[in-house]
Amino acid sequence: MSSYAPNPFRNEIIMERLQKGDLIRMSAEDSNFINDTIIENKQAIEMANIFSNILSGMMDAFASVISNNLTVVMKFLASVTIILMIPTLGASIYVMNIRLPFQGSPRAFIIIMGISLVLSCIGIFFFIKRKWF
Repeated sequence: MSSYAPNPFRNEIIMERLQKGDLIRMSAEDSNFINDTIIENKQAIEMANIFSNILSGMMDAFASVISNNLTVVMKFLASVTIILMIPTLGASIYVMNIRLPFQGSPRAFIIIMGISLVLSCIGIFFFIKRKWF
């Protein structure tokens, strides 16, 4: 089973050869019909090209919108990652086996988490001011 895709340019060539009278002898009415068919075929090809260009432009616009939305989402996710990094950094420093501030205090966890919360709030405020959130 062969797949045949019609080619409008091939059809145009065949119709022009028919019009010349090389293949088949035709009456004046048949010649007019072939001439009208050639004109209709050229108009159809032109319309197909116009609609193809319109569709291509719409696809480019749609891709641009999707890319813009992706950029907004990635900027938001990067901001969230930076904000979540602040408490993680504080906790990571305090698991080291070195002498650290508040090490002997029974409220060291609350103090460190409070400092991390304040720094995270400052980061959130900064990102909101810059419109990254």
